Amino acid sequence: MASVVTGCFGILNVLTEQIIISLVTFAKTDPMKPLLLIFLLLFTKDTTVYDFTPISIDGKAIDLSQYKGKKILIVNTASECGFTYQYEDLQKLSEKYKDKLVLIGFPANNFMHQEPVTNAEIKAFCTSKYNVTFPMMSKISVKGDDIDPLFKWLTEQTNPDFTGDIKWNFEKFLIDENGKLVHRFRSKSKPFSEEIVNAIEGK
Repeated sequence: MASVVTGCFGILNVLTEQIIISLVTFAKTDPMKPLLLIFLLLFTKDTTVYDFTPISIDGKAIDLSQYKGKKILIVNTASECGFTYQYEDLQKLSEKYKDKLVLIGFPANNFMHQEPVTNAEIKAFCTSKYNVTFPMMSKISVKGDDIDPLFKWLTEQTNPDFTGDIKWNFEKFLIDENGKLVHRFRSKSKPFSEEIVNAIEGK
């Protein structure tokens, strides 16, 4: 039994050597314990951005798995913020990297009430003033007790930059082609900043 368990985990290559040794030890006392752990490993998966279904600014559920194979740049936006001008370059960024990147805006009213209007008004503003064509979602909360589940997940994910609460509008989250958070950027990081462009290009 011990050799079978060791062989299975060697093929799966998902456990460390120390855990394999522990499983072999379990097998000597109770053959069912390793089998239970194998089952949990095979049928328990890590959460990715594809597990969330945001609602578009037009009220339609959006399946984020349709963007598998592309990077996703998620931005919490606001219409009356000092960083609202970034909409212009965000649109240009989405056009330049349309073959490898999907940009998604999430309006939020969390900071100084700088997004007080309705979804319809937000859509009209973004379209008329900045010619935004990238996907915009319905207004949500990105901080506090009523934080949207997607943003709770985003702010808790380990990444090379930082974790924790969003501090202001127009923070940015870069998701890789497999749905994992790989970078975070604060509001002052402009869409065409070197750090964002390099992350998109994989440099």
